[in-house]
Amino acid sequence: MTELLTAAQMREIEQAAMASGEVTGLELMERAGRGVVDAIFEEWSDLAQASLSDRGPAHQQEGGRVPKAVVLCGPGNNGGDGFVVARLLKERGWEVHVLAPENTTKMPPDAATNRSRWKEVGDILPLNRDGLRSARDADLYVDAVFGTGLTRPPEGELAELLSYLAGSGGDHGYFQPRMVAVDVPSGLCSDSGKVLGCPEPEPFSSLAPYARLTVTFETPKPGHFLAHGPELCGQLVVRDIGLTKWRSVNADGRGLRLPRLQLVPPMPNGPDEPHVHSRPTLRPKIRGHKFDHGHVLVLTGDRWATGAARLAARGALRMGAGLVTLSAPRDAAPEVAAQITALILRVEDNADQLAETLEDDRIGVVCLGPGLGLHARAQERLDAVLAAAPPPGKGTYLGRGRRLVLDADALTLLSRRENPFQGLGKHVVLTPHSGEFARLFPDISARLAGPQRPKLLSTKDFTGEALQEGLAAAMAYREALSAERGPAYSKVDAVRDAAKRSGAVVLLKGADTVVALPDGRAWVHAAVYDRSAPWLATAGAGDVLAGFISGVMARGHMPHEAAILGAWLHVECARSFGPGLIAEDLPEVLPSVLKALLQP
Repeated sequence: MTELLTAAQMREIEQAAMASGEVTGLELMERAGRGVVDAIFEEWSDLAQASLSDRGPAHQQEGGRVPKAVVLCGPGNNGGDGFVVARLLKERGWEVHVLAPENTTKMPPDAATNRSRWKEVGDILPLNRDGLRSARDADLYVDAVFGTGLTRPPEGELAELLSYLAGSGGDHGYFQPRMVAVDVPSGLCSDSGKVLGCPEPEPFSSLAPYARLTVTFETPKPGHFLAHGPELCGQLVVRDIGLTKWRSVNADGRGLRLPRLQLVPPMPNGPDEPHVHSRPTLRPKIRGHKFDHGHVLVLTGDRWATGAARLAARGALRMGAGLVTLSAPRDAAPEVAAQITALILRVEDNADQLAETLEDDRIGVVCLGPGLGLHARAQERLDAVLAAAPPPGKGTYLGRGRRLVLDADALTLLSRRENPFQGLGKHVVLTPHSGEFARLFPDISARLAGPQRPKLLSTKDFTGEALQEGLAAAMAYREALSAERGPAYSKVDAVRDAAKRSGAVVLLKGADTVVALPDGRAWVHAAVYDRSAPWLATAGAGDVLAGFISGVMARGHMPHEAAILGAWLHVECARSFGPGLIAEDLPEVLPSVLKALLQP
């Protein structure tokens, strides 16, 4: 899998490379700038053709208009990359306008050197709106103002400039189609995908510019896939700048450095993907019977509320579980029986009857929560599952209990227990959406959300004490935003903390799904860029995901692997089906997706 590097990890790797004496900071900056230019010409082939050819500038001018670029260079090393981009475009015959700060006293040495090199061939305009206006109507804008090192919200003229580029002046539609960001769009936290100074879930469109193309170096960063990152980055391109050797060892140069955060690849278990062994265990066995492929028990809710559990059960069955049993209360049994064929139905009215069923050591996975309900009987059924003694056979996971998938209502019921996480462990997968996550981990969720905007004042609050309180709350809110410091607390941080606290595998749903283990290992599965599947936001899709994960676990995967692969297949099914998808379609399209995946 591809490792996602935080800003601190990337700095550590760069420093190790430079300390070795094998490469200098200037060489790395030159490679980065050249990588950006190459990516530009790959994205805009017409601009590459319009650039200086071997026949010289005169031919270029005879052939048509000279391309024009505006490069915005900030005060740090990201700005240094921008000066390299500007110089290389100038060498290709472009008309290049560079905007940069006048004060260079705090500019890093390598960036200052590249600024001086640019000054030998071109002028520098002020890095503000006036400078931008004087260089309008360009074919290309390069955002090299702030990169991965940004730790606080932009201020003053730079904040005003970035807001203008983002569309506060009504020009978003002009800049975005021709904007290239170096490393990240300025203002975006590369560790979290948040826009610094903008809390969740407020609109961010006026605080950071949108790019059509973002060029980053060596590996993607978490912020390219989390939160607002994909929307702001446009298309993401990663350029190699020769740091592979130093990525694989610890900072002291001794021993291998193990990845802590990885991106689930477009195709799991490709030739270079040893971490998720999807093909061997999902391939049908040559010999064996249904119990060799695993037995999943899914608990349904009451009458008129069985649809979610039936979706989960069908998902597990289509995933290849050898047997799927639905446990339903007596009043719901006729409704369930009328809707199922290949599934087994067990009628269980109370916790004692459920406990008796759980004595069957062939049941390896229990999935509960979809449509379970929030009443006392549902709570008793959850408690019975958590209290069930581990069976002696295949249903155990390292001797620590039956493997469980807890979703939907089960998570809300879990949050109501005096000790919510008692009885959990790495044999349990929790699959909350953001609301369920907030109920289970309220403090972690609040930290992830950041400062919350106070409620708007109504006309009746415009006088007296209410007005004073409202103004004070608004002022405190603004101060909290301006005081934010990066790297911002990310979704990965939150899921890691939740997994550590609960002791379970946690999968927090979303377009930027994150899976984490209690030991801190984490994976990002992002349905973004070319894997975007917005039609997956439909009722019941999460229930099917719980079934997919249960089915993969029944086939022998470790719980965290099942969560990763289940999430990947969930999105792949949605992409295969396309617009118009409803939850019932997901299990039905899964066989064709699996067939393609398992082909040699």
